[in-house]
Amino acid sequence: MYRKKLIELLQEKEWTVRELAGRFGVDEREIETELEHVRRSLKREGLRLEVEPARCRKCGFVFRKETLSKPGKCPECRSTWIAEPRVRIVPSK
Repeated sequence: MYRKKLIELLQEKEWTVRELAGRFGVDEREIETELEHVRRSLKREGLRLEVEPARCRKCGFVFRKETLSKPGKCPECRSTWIAEPRVRIVPSK
């Protein structure tokens, strides 16, 4: 589909799932699915998908790295002021 272009974009800079969905004109869930496929296929190429996790902008709580979608509320302070997770492709360590 558009996986090669997605990989190229992620090697250039960090993106949020929302930004990628807008760029390709598809639903955010579809991008999340594609990113999971990209994550698995990168291992063969010596690359990895790096995720900067979502975090609460009010109290600083950091969500799990595996989650690519933006959480609704912070479990600590119940704030909805959440910074979306950002993803990019980097060389494997």
